[in-house]
Amino acid sequence: MNEKIHVLIADDHAIVRQGLRQILSETEDLIVAGEASDGAEALQLARQQAWDVFLLDVSMPNRNGIDTLKQLKKEYPKLPVLILSMHPEEQYAVRALKAGASGYLTKQSAPDQLVTAIRQVAGGRKYVSPTVAMQLADAIANDSEQPPHELLSDREYEVLKLIAAGKTLTQIAEELNLAVATISTFRARILTKLGLSSTAELIRYGLEHGLI
Repeated sequence: MNEKIHVLIADDHAIVRQGLRQILSETEDLIVAGEASDGAEALQLARQQAWDVFLLDVSMPNRNGIDTLKQLKKEYPKLPVLILSMHPEEQYAVRALKAGASGYLTKQSAPDQLVTAIRQVAGGRKYVSPTVAMQLADAIANDSEQPPHELLSDREYEVLKLIAAGKTLTQIAEELNLAVATISTFRARILTKLGLSSTAELIRYGLEHGLI
């Protein structure tokens, strides 16, 4: 049997971590050697010992998955990070891969697909579904024809999705652990970049482009 692959699971839902631990415990070569409930804790654990694979959620408190991913890759460029998210592939996969992720899976994926993905990224390869592979190809081929929201920063994109979901600036500030004034600034930038003029138009844009 090959050496064990030590995995850290970073997800803010305890029941999700428990389910992932159960899935991986049924394999002989994968070990869940640690858990984190948010991005800040994940970074702290990364600095304490060596890991073979980070399994990282996108939506987490204190520091979201994309921000955590960028910091991880800055400090540990060779660490394989596999994003496992509730968000559909078309919403975050390409952004995650561009930020340095080794792969992207949705939480609706089959358990054997998750195991395969972890083994693949641990071996230094990328893991993407056929859908994501097509998205990447389209992004390269049509770089000048991207929809306006693809030009937003990761944080702006996150705020746009939350606005489109009908959340108030105060609710978004609480969820992202930022000041309301900061969220208001992001909203203003988003409106400018998308050429829109109101929250109602942002919500309509989000609906039209499948962001919620």
